[in-house]
Amino acid sequence: MSRNFVNLNINQCKMCMPLGASLAFKGVEGSIVILHGSQGCSTYIRRHMATHYNEPIDIASSSLTENGAVFGGTKNLKSGIKNLIKVYNPKIIGIFTTCLADTIGEDIDRIVKEFIEEEHIDTNSLKLVTAHTPGYGATQTEGYYVALRKTVEQLSKKGHKNNKVNIIAANLNPGDIRNIKNYLNEVGVGYIMFPDISETLDGGYRKAYERIPPGGTKINDIVDMANSLATIEMGISIDRSLSPGQYLSDNYGVPLYVTPAPIGLRNTDSFLDTVKNICGKEIPEVIRHERGRLLDAMIDAHKYNAQVRAIVYGDPEIVYSLVLICEENGILPKIIATGSNNSKFEKLIKDKIKNFNDEIIVLNDTDFETIESYATNNDINLLIGNSDGRRLAEKLKLEIVRIGFPIHDRLGAQRVIFTGYNGSANFIDLTSNSILARKEEGFREEAFDKYYKNSTEKENNLVKISNIEHTKTHPCFNKDAHQYSRMHIPVAPACNISCNYCNRKYDCSNESRPGVTSEILKPEEALRKYIAVKQRFENLSVVGIAGPGEALANFDNVRKSVKLIKQFDPKTTFCLSTNGLMLPFYANELIDLGFSNITITINTTLPEVAAKIYRDVNYLGENFKGIKAGEVIINNQLDGLRFLSMHGIVCKVNLVLIKGINDFCVEDTVKKVKDLGAYITNIMPMIPVKGSVFENFSPVNQLELKEIRDKCGSIMKQMYHCRQCRADAIGTLDKDCSSEFACKG
Repeated sequence: MSRNFVNLNINQCKMCMPLGASLAFKGVEGSIVILHGSQGCSTYIRRHMATHYNEPIDIASSSLTENGAVFGGTKNLKSGIKNLIKVYNPKIIGIFTTCLADTIGEDIDRIVKEFIEEEHIDTNSLKLVTAHTPGYGATQTEGYYVALRKTVEQLSKKGHKNNKVNIIAANLNPGDIRNIKNYLNEVGVGYIMFPDISETLDGGYRKAYERIPPGGTKINDIVDMANSLATIEMGISIDRSLSPGQYLSDNYGVPLYVTPAPIGLRNTDSFLDTVKNICGKEIPEVIRHERGRLLDAMIDAHKYNAQVRAIVYGDPEIVYSLVLICEENGILPKIIATGSNNSKFEKLIKDKIKNFNDEIIVLNDTDFETIESYATNNDINLLIGNSDGRRLAEKLKLEIVRIGFPIHDRLGAQRVIFTGYNGSANFIDLTSNSILARKEEGFREEAFDKYYKNSTEKENNLVKISNIEHTKTHPCFNKDAHQYSRMHIPVAPACNISCNYCNRKYDCSNESRPGVTSEILKPEEALRKYIAVKQRFENLSVVGIAGPGEALANFDNVRKSVKLIKQFDPKTTFCLSTNGLMLPFYANELIDLGFSNITITINTTLPEVAAKIYRDVNYLGENFKGIKAGEVIINNQLDGLRFLSMHGIVCKVNLVLIKGINDFCVEDTVKKVKDLGAYITNIMPMIPVKGSVFENFSPVNQLELKEIRDKCGSIMKQMYHCRQCRADAIGTLDKDCSSEFACKG
C-alpha cells in the first residue's frame, strides 16, 4: 500500500476549515457559498461533498489569481457576489476565506460592507455572512463551528420569547438530522434545528432542477434563536470561542446545555433528558420502546462486540460519542485518533478511558502513518471511522465500519442513521457483523495453517519449483535458453505513468526498444497472431505482455488475451512486464491466470530519485507529481514484488540505469529487491530517445554497465543478455522476426 495514501492527517490537508464551513452553511434556507480564494478549493470541496451526499453541490469562488494575490481581491469578490445574486437569487450568501485570501490579509467584512453600500443591497432580503476559514488554521471540524457561530453572531436579534429550543447539531448525516427531528416531534417540543441538512443535502427527486434546493434552517428562525428557551449544543469538545450556543448565552442570556452527539444509550438518554428538563414534557412510549429494543440488541451483540479491538478515528465530536458507545457494548477502542489539534478533546477522552481495563492509545492532531505504526503491534481487528481510512484498512486487511464525513466509497452514506436508540442499534449490528464476517472468512485458513502446516509448506514449494522450471525455457530468465523463441503480444497501449526516458513511438520497424510496436492488437487478433507464430516457430516457449504501454493499465485486454490463448493452447507459458503501480490490485488475479514469471521495472527505492525519473503518476484517478509520485509507485512496486514472490511467482526486476540520476543507488535497490524475493535483476542502460525529457542525456557505456552489473552480481543473480525488446518482439533474442508478422492477424 502506498505510503502516500497512509501519510495523511485524519481530516486531510484539504479537509480544512472552508469545507467544514460549507457543510454547515448548506443547512441554511436559500443559501449559496462563495469561497474567497483560489478556484481549486471550491472545486475540491464541491466534489468531496457531492461524493458523500450524491447531490449537486454549487459553490462559487472569487478565483484569485497572481494579480489578486499581489494587489488584493476586492474586485474579484464583489464581482463573484454580483454573479451569485444574478444567477441564484439566494436569500443568504456565506462568504468564507481560503488560505490565499487570509495570507494576504483580505478584510472581507470591509469588502462586504462596501459592496452593500455600492450595490444598494436590501439586507432584509439578502443576508451576507462572513467568516475567516483559512485551510491552514484548523480542520473541517473547526470550520463547521466557525460558520455556525458567525451566522448566529451576524443574524440573531433580541425579540419576543418564542418558547422553542435551539438544537445546534454536530456534523451529522441528513438521515441522522431527520431522526433527531422525529424524536423532537414525538416529544412535542418546539425547536429550531441548526443547521438542518435533512432536505438540502438529501432531497427527493424533483422533475425540475432547482439551483438552490428547498429546506434548511429558516433565516427568520436563526434570527429568532436569541429568543429561545434554551440551546442544546452537540459540541462537547469544541472551544467555547467557536460555540454559537455560548454566544447566545453570553449576549442574550439563552441558557446553554452542552451534550455529546446522541449516539449510544447514555448519550441519547442525556439528550432526551435535557429536552425533557427544559420543556417539562414526558418521553413518549414509542421512544421508550425503541430504547428497550436497543438494550435487547446490546445483549444479542455483546459476545461479538467484546472481541473487537478497534481504531476509532475522525472528527472529535463523533469520535467522543463513539468511544462512549464502544464502552457500553464491550468494544475496546484500542487506538483513538483525531486530526484536530484539540486539547479539550484529548482531556475528555483520557477521563473516559479510565473505565477500560486496557491501555488505550490516544492520538491528537495525528495522521494515518502514525496510526499504522501503533496498529501493527496491538492486534487491531476493526476500523471505525470515515472513508479516508480505507487505504490503511486495505494495508492492515481489516474492515471499516463507516461513520462520519466523508464516505465516498459507498453509496447512501447520507441516509444511514447512527443517532438515537435505533441508530445505535444499527451501529452495534455493524460492528458485530464485521467480526462475524472476519471469523467466517478466516477460520478455514486458520484451521488449515494449524492442522496442515506441513502440507501447506510442501504445496508452496511445489508451486515455486514448478514456476522455476519455466525459467529453463524462458530466454529472458535463462541465458542458456537462447534456442527458444518468445512472442510479445502488444495488447496494452495505455500507460498510467510518464517516464522521462520514454517516448512510445509506433511503426518503427528498425528500432528495438521497449515501447515500440508496429501495431496494437485486440485480444482476438492476438490469438490469431499467436496461432500463426506457433505454426512458424515450434520452439515458441513463452508469450509475454510488455506494452507498448503498461499491462496493468489495460488489464481487461490482458485478461481476455490470456484466456483466449490458454483455451487454444493450455500448455502456454505466460509472463508479463509491469511498472508495478497497480500490482497490489491485480497480483492475485495474475496468479489465478497462471502467470509464472513477472518482470517489474523498479528504477529506485528512493522517492526523491523517483521524482526525477517520473513526470507524473496517475493512481486511482488522481495525478501525483514529485516526491509524492515517487512514494506512490515505489511502495506499490515493493508491495507487489513481496506478494508475488511469497506466492511462488518468479520475479525479475528491470532497472533502467540513468547516469547522474540513479547510478549512485543501484546497489541499494538490488539489495532491497533481493530481500523482497526477486529471482534476478536486469540492469539495462537508458536509451536516450528523441522526444523524451532525457533525450540529451548520455547513456552509460558497456564498460560502465558491466562494472555495475558485476558489483550487483555479488548480491544476487544478474541478467547480462537483455536485448531491450520491442513490445511486439517475435523469435529468439538474437533474431527479431516481428516485421514478418506486422500485418494484423
